[in-house]
This record gives sequence, structure tokens and C-alpha cells, in this order.
Amino acid sequence: MATDLPNLLTLSRIAAIPVLVALMFIHEPRADLAACILFTAAAVTDWLDGKLARARGTTSDLGRMLDPIADKLLVGATLMLLAGLGRLSAIGVLAAIVIMLREIMVSGLREYLATLAVGLPVTALAKWKTGVQMVALGMLVAGDDSAALLGIGFLPVSLLGEALLILAAALTLVTGWDYLAAGLRHVRRSPAE
Repeated sequence: MATDLPNLLTLSRIAAIPVLVALMFIHEPRADLAACILFTAAAVTDWLDGKLARARGTTSDLGRMLDPIADKLLVGATLMLLAGLGRLSAIGVLAAIVIMLREIMVSGLREYLATLAVGLPVTALAKWKTGVQMVALGMLVAGDDSAALLGIGFLPVSLLGEALLILAAALTLVTGWDYLAAGLRHVRRSPAE
């Protein structure tokens, strides 16, 4: 059972998405706060499942497959909800588009490179990007009304969240370029078909 814990945490991240969607559609301060707590818990499982698997030496093919899928589903659903529910400015929507396009590009690169038996490891900057992105999304899910509910309504939570989302998009461009350059080096080395 202990060896399955990382995979269970990853699956819990996927299972949280429909609940997150339902809570965000309610769009009431308590529901937004609950959605923020759920999103934060899901984001923490992203960090925790990998840490547990590496610490226990129990990484698995299932975990390596599911983890990036769970991440992209959680982030993609949250970005689409924020945009679709009108909770992002035009610049925030552009940042969301940049983030989604990079995720699709990196997934495609990894899929192609896997056919060459080449991995595309996660960089330290990409981990920072993910951290900034998750904090930004959590703040945007919570919104200003949740902050007021907690008695910290003086904090411009949505504005700060959007600023962090823009920073995450900038980091996304840098890390996306790094991954693309690394991928292209391997494409040039691969034998012609």
C-alpha cells in the first residue's frame, strides 16, 4: 500500500477537478474559498507524490505517465474556468494562453523524444515556474471575496494572483524555449527516416 501512495496522490489530483469545477461555478465566497483550499491541496500532492516516490525508490511507469497528465488537467481546467467565468483580464487570458501552449508543446516534444528513447528532464527553472503558477492560480481561484471573508479584504488577491500568473507566463516562455532548443538538438541528431 505504501508503494501505491504516490499514485493515489496523483489520482486524487485528477479526482479533485470535477469538485473544483462545481465549486467555481457556484462563485460564492465560501465556495471560492473551498475551491482554493481544494486546489491548494491538489497542488501540494503534485509536490508530495514525486517526493515520496523518489524518497522511497518507488517510482513507477504508471506514476511517470499519470503525474504530468494530472498536472496538465488540473492547470488546464483551472485556467479555462478562470477565463470562461470572466475572472481574468485580457492580459491574464493571454498569460493563460501562453501557459497552455507551452504545456502542449512540451507534451508533444516529450512524446516525440520518447520515440528516440530520449528523456526531457524537468529543469530547476521549470519547477520555479510551476510553483509561481500554482500560487497564482490558487489566489485567482480564491479571489477578492474569499479574502474579505477571511478578514483580509484589504489584500488585492486577484490582482496579485494575476501578476503572478503573468510572471509564470514569462517563466513559461523561457522554459518553453529551453525545452524546444533541447528537443531540436535531439531531432537534428536522430537518423533521417
